[in-house]
Formats: sequence, structure tokens, C-alpha cells
Amino acid sequence: MMKITVHGNLTEKEIESIITEEKGRFASRQKEIAEIEISEINREELEVKTWAQSDIRRVRRITGYLSTVDRFNDAKREELKERVVHL
Repeated sequence: MMKITVHGNLTEKEIESIITEEKGRFASRQKEIAEIEISEINREELEVKTWAQSDIRRVRRITGYLSTVDRFNDAKREELKERVVHL
């Protein structure tokens, strides 16, 4: 699901045109868009920020083993909940 944020007074047609263009650029690099932010600077100028989907997953180490949280057993999940963040 792509998140779309628009700042300014753009028509639906303008927004769709920008999104279609960005999707084409990303597809040529075999990437998908996660988020797009369109900001109207003035009537002739727009700023478009686009972020790609990422395959990065967060891996944690509990009792010496590296794994994703979805693979933790109940004891490891409890240990994770009880952790204290030290700043």
C-alpha cells in the first residue's frame, strides 16, 4: 500500500500524472514505491519526494541467536518485552 501525501492545490489529474511518472521511473529499476510526497512550491514548481519499498528486516539477538521477532518462542518474546533501553 503506497502512502501519498499532497501539500498544495493540485488537481486529481495532476496528482495521478505525477504518480504514474514516478511509478514508471521506479519500475525501470525493478523497485516499488512505498511513499510519495508532493509539495507545491508555487504554481510552476513542485517538489516530489519518493521512497522505495525495502526488503530490510530487523534482526535481533536474544541469548546469542540472531533472528526476526516472528520466529521467537514465548520465552524469547518475554525477554524482549522486559529489556530496558539504556541511553
